[in-house]
Amino acid sequence: MNSKRAGGARNPYEDGPVSDDRRVLPRPLRRVVRFCVSLATGRIDIPRHTGTAATFGLFAIVGLYGMSIGGHTQTVAQATTAAVGFAIEDVRVSGNSQTSEIDILQLLGLDGTTSLVALDIETARRQLSELPWVAYAEVRKVYPRTIEVMLREREAFGIWQHGSDLSLIEKSGAIIAPLRDNKFASLPLFVGRDAEKAASGFEDEMAEWPELKQRVRAFVRVASRRWDLHLDNGIVIKLPEDNVGDALKRLAKFETNQQMLERDIAAVDLRLQDRTTVQLTADAAERRQTAVAARAKALKKAGET
Repeated sequence: MNSKRAGGARNPYEDGPVSDDRRVLPRPLRRVVRFCVSLATGRIDIPRHTGTAATFGLFAIVGLYGMSIGGHTQTVAQATTAAVGFAIEDVRVSGNSQTSEIDILQLLGLDGTTSLVALDIETARRQLSELPWVAYAEVRKVYPRTIEVMLREREAFGIWQHGSDLSLIEKSGAIIAPLRDNKFASLPLFVGRDAEKAASGFEDEMAEWPELKQRVRAFVRVASRRWDLHLDNGIVIKLPEDNVGDALKRLAKFETNQQMLERDIAAVDLRLQDRTTVQLTADAAERRQTAVAARAKALKKAGET
């Protein structure tokens, strides 16, 4: 027999969903609600001094934010890490011949209180690379208190005179620094506009004439096209724009046969390929004029007799 329960109760063994009017919160929200209820009813024990710690934490966050906005973060980090034993006390510099260690220390701001931890290696390397003689710089931290600076310096090739200024130049023609003392006096002197750019190629060409090159005191660039050689005895050799080698061969032949460069002359003009012009000094020209006049007088007297 089939029977029905009073009140129309549903048989739990019948198929179909069970309806429920209650709402169920998602799992994450349930935990939040339980915590709030427990906190309100006093079932959660808050440790002592939690409020004080939270207050100091808030002040710390505000302070860090203020330092960041005001740009003082690096300064505070420097002071803090230096105070706990990371102040730079030893600086090892290598590869510097022309660059002073004092200049390096001043450029990096190393005054005994600089922190090794807070030192920006890339900024330090870039600052060192801006020094006149430095071609490449490398900076390395050695904890806890040492910094290593390794340099590769530029090489001076010659001295360039432009106007009244004297500058040291590389073989590429790039200016290194102004000439300050006489320790580079043995370097070749190049004078004139664009002389620094053409110096390397012309110096290589002069390498075939070592004896003449040793006597040159200045290589003077004329109109950015050709060179004059100013020798140690004051003679000026005027070279052509092209075929410099052929012109120097003619000069070498005159020197071998007549010792031209030992005579009392002011200049030798080799600019024309088919002609060599020699200019006498003022004294030599006067003596020559006197000699020519005396000879003319002697010839005249001989003709009268």
